Amino acid sequence: MKVDVIIPVYKPDRRFFQLIERLEAQTVTIRHIIIMNTEEKYFEQLIYGTRFLEQHQQITVHHLSKKEFDHGRTRARGVMKSDADVFVMMTQDAMPADDKLIEALMTALEQEHVAAAYARQLPAEDADPVEAYMRSYNYPETSYVKSAEDLPRLGIKTYFCSNVCCAYRRELYEELGGFSCHAIFNEDMIYAAGAIKAGYRIAYAADARVIHSHNYTCRQQFHRNFDLGVSQADHPEIFAGVPSEGEGIRSVKAAAAYLRRQKQRRKIPGLFLQSGCKYAGYWLGKHYRKLPHRLVLRCTMNREYWVQEGRRRAVAGIDAARGYGKSEEETR
Repeated sequence: MKVDVIIPVYKPDRRFFQLIERLEAQTVTIRHIIIMNTEEKYFEQLIYGTRFLEQHQQITVHHLSKKEFDHGRTRARGVMKSDADVFVMMTQDAMPADDKLIEALMTALEQEHVAAAYARQLPAEDADPVEAYMRSYNYPETSYVKSAEDLPRLGIKTYFCSNVCCAYRRELYEELGGFSCHAIFNEDMIYAAGAIKAGYRIAYAADARVIHSHNYTCRQQFHRNFDLGVSQADHPEIFAGVPSEGEGIRSVKAAAAYLRRQKQRRKIPGLFLQSGCKYAGYWLGKHYRKLPHRLVLRCTMNREYWVQEGRRRAVAGIDAARGYGKSEEETR
């Protein structure tokens, strides 16, 4: 089967070269690596004076402006530039932990009725204790497959899926309508939910491992979770019946218990403060339609999403789900 990797990129640093090297060393041959780069000047600065593209013939780079970037549409455009049987979505800061990443994803994807398979995320060496614990909480050592039957037990986590590193079967992707073309965030979960509602399954491949973590500040957590709340508000057909609040409370309790076991109680107040910022951002995002447009722009992590023509949904009342399942031309 033909396999392509698609990576949205913005202001890449030299770790990007390491990512490419590790992808090229995979046990499963990657036919094309498709780079969807935001702002050409930053990519050109990175490769200036090198023969990077000459030395890596399987790489194609497509540039877009920051105003054009959209979590869903940019990835959908990348998929349109591939005709592979399987494509793997990655982010530029996800580093393959070994040479069997793609092989493990492909194995998980071969299971019956599986539409997508996402990788395990391991914390980086500089991850703080809470971030490191949350990686193990959300990405355990054991693989599993989720379907609609798991909703009573797992709730919102049934739809959990991550484009940090996730493989998709192209045939089913086309059948299901692809990524939402209007997605400020969560395009992976929106797709996964649609797949599960259509009777397919989502696989978590614990043997497919990438190193990926962030030590976000409280401010960054607020902005990130505001956009998360917006994405859920825009897709009530998916998220209305499976609220995230319960899972959020469980994860905070689990992290606090972990800190107590590790005799790091002094970090618990910081955990609660950060959790409060997450919830405040999430709650405001869920109710963004009631907020002044200026306040929305101060809360969001992605201002360009709101100011771009045709996406002033807080003012014009345009539902983001409107473009879901349509072609790129139809949603322009």
